[in-house]
Amino acid sequence: MANLETIDEAVILCGGMGTRLRGVVSDVPKPLAPINGIPFLSVLMKYLSLQGVKRIILATGYMHEKIESLYGNRFEDMEILYSVEHSPLGTGGAIAKALRKTQSENVLILNGDSIIKFQLSEIKKQFFEIKKQFSETKFHTLLVLKSLEKVERYGAVSLENGIVTAFEEKAYREQCLINTGVYVVNRNVFSDKAEDEVFSFEKDFLEKKVSEQSLYAIVSDGFFIDIGVPEDYAIAQEILLKQLN
Repeated sequence: MANLETIDEAVILCGGMGTRLRGVVSDVPKPLAPINGIPFLSVLMKYLSLQGVKRIILATGYMHEKIESLYGNRFEDMEILYSVEHSPLGTGGAIAKALRKTQSENVLILNGDSIIKFQLSEIKKQFFEIKKQFSETKFHTLLVLKSLEKVERYGAVSLENGIVTAFEEKAYREQCLINTGVYVVNRNVFSDKAEDEVFSFEKDFLEKKVSEQSLYAIVSDGFFIDIGVPEDYAIAQEILLKQLN
C-alpha cells in the first residue's frame, strides 16, 4: 500500500555519461567519482540514510554494471533497486521508468552528481502544507532552490509566493535562485506516459507546469555542490565531506 504521509523513498538519476568530467574520471560512471576515496554516490546515499530515506531506486544507464556490482541490493539500512536505461530516455523518461518501481505516494528525486544539505523533515512539512493549500492540484511537484552569487553555470528560477513563475537560460548573474535538482513528485505523475518514452523532465514537464502555475518551490540555505565539471569536482575533494559532517 502506498504511504500517503511520509517521504522515505528516493530516485537518484545515475545514467548520464559524464562527458565534461571524462578528463579526470573515465573508468567509472560519474556518480562513482571518488571524493577522497569514497564514491560520490555513497556520500549522497549516506546523507539520505541519515535523513530517514529507507528505499532507493537508482536510475542507471552508462556503466550501470559497475554501480550494481558495488552496491548490490542494499546500502547500510536502505533497500536498493535498479531502473536501467538500455537506450537514453532523457531525464523525464528515466524518472518515469524509475517511478514504476516505487511504493510511496510521494517520492524524492535527486541528481547523482550533485548534493545540497537539506532537512528532509522540513521539506516534508512544507510539501504537505502545499498539498493542503493547493488541494485542487491533482499532482504536486516541489523543487528545492538555492540562492547563489556570481552565477554562470546555471539558469535562474523566478519564484513568487512559493510558486515558480519562470525558468531563465544560463547567463552570468550577480545573484539568482537556481534549481538544485532535488524534487518531490507524486509517483503517478507520469502515469500517462508510454513505457520507455523519451522526454526531458526540464523542458517537457517543469516548463509546462510553470505555465499552469502548478509548480512549487522552497529555498534552502544549505551547502550545495555539483561535481559535473572538473573545477567543482576538485573543490568537492576539499570541502564536501567537511560540509556534510
